[in-house]
Amino acid sequence: MDMKNRKRISLSILLGALMAILPGCSKQEIPVTEPIVFEGAYKVNVTGYADHLMEPFISRDGNTLMFNNSNDATANTNLHWATKIDEVTFQYKGEVTGVNTASLDGVPTMDENGILYFVSTRDYTATLSTIYESNFLNGVASHVALTKGVSKNQAGWVNFDVEVTANGELLYFVDGRFDQAGGPYESDIVIAQKTNTAFQRLSNSNEILEHVNSDELEYAACISANNLELYFTRVALPLSSTSTPQIYVSGRNNANEPFGLPNKIESITGFVEAATISPDGNNLYYHKKEAGGMFGLYLTKRVR
Repeated sequence: MDMKNRKRISLSILLGALMAILPGCSKQEIPVTEPIVFEGAYKVNVTGYADHLMEPFISRDGNTLMFNNSNDATANTNLHWATKIDEVTFQYKGEVTGVNTASLDGVPTMDENGILYFVSTRDYTATLSTIYESNFLNGVASHVALTKGVSKNQAGWVNFDVEVTANGELLYFVDGRFDQAGGPYESDIVIAQKTNTAFQRLSNSNEILEHVNSDELEYAACISANNLELYFTRVALPLSSTSTPQIYVSGRNNANEPFGLPNKIESITGFVEAATISPDGNNLYYHKKEAGGMFGLYLTKRVR
C-alpha cells in the first residue's frame, strides 16, 4: 500500500473517532423513528358553543375537552370545558368554575390525576410568572396556586404555553421574550421535572429538544401518552399579518433519548396551532383560523 492511501485510511479512522466522541457530530445521535402520518381534516362541533375555540386539550381519559375562547388582547380570555359525544362532537358545559379572572386565563392541560395547569397573566407584574395549577373535577377548579420553579424571573420573559405529561411528572412549557411593543421575538420549548413542592428545569432540556427548537418560534407543545411523540407549533420570524403557524411532530424510540428531526404534518393546513392528541394516539385535534377570522376546532386521523 502506498503512503498516499495509508494517509487516507488514517484520516478516515481519525474522522470516525471524532464523530463518535464530539457531541452533535454523529448521525446516530438523531433518533430514526417510523414516519407518523395523519390524513383528513374534519370540523369538530361543540354543541351549545358559538364563540372562538382555541388552545384545545383532550383529557387523559379522552372524555373531556378543555379550551379557551379568543386570546386576542380585546377579549376576556377564559377557560371552558365540554364532554365527548363522539370523536367529532362534544357537548359544551360552560366556563370552568373557580379559575377565571378579568385577566387572560387559558391554555389548559391536565394530568391523569386531575391536576389542571393553565396560563394566566393575573399577577405577572408582581411575580413574573404565568403558569398556575389547580384541582379539576366536573367543571370546578379548586386550590388554585402559582406553579413554582418554572419562570425565568426576568421581566419580558413569559411562559405563554404549558403541557403536562399524563403522569404529572414533567411540564413542557415555553420561554417567550416580549417587550412593550409586542412579541414574542424568540420562543423555545423547555422541560421541567416535578419535585416535592415545585418544578425544576431539566439540566439537559436543551439537549432533549435540540432538534425541536430553532431560530424560529416553537410553542404549544403536546406530548403523547407514551412520551415518545412531541407535537408542537412553529412559525417563522419576524411575525407579521401574513405569518402562518404550522404543526410539527418529532419522535423518539425511548424516553431517555432526544427527540428526532421534526416533520410537518401535511394533512393540517392553513393558520393552525395548538395540537392535542387523544389517549390512543389516533386523533389529533387543533385550532384553525376559518374564513372570517373565527377560530374553530378540527381533527386529523392517524394512519400510521
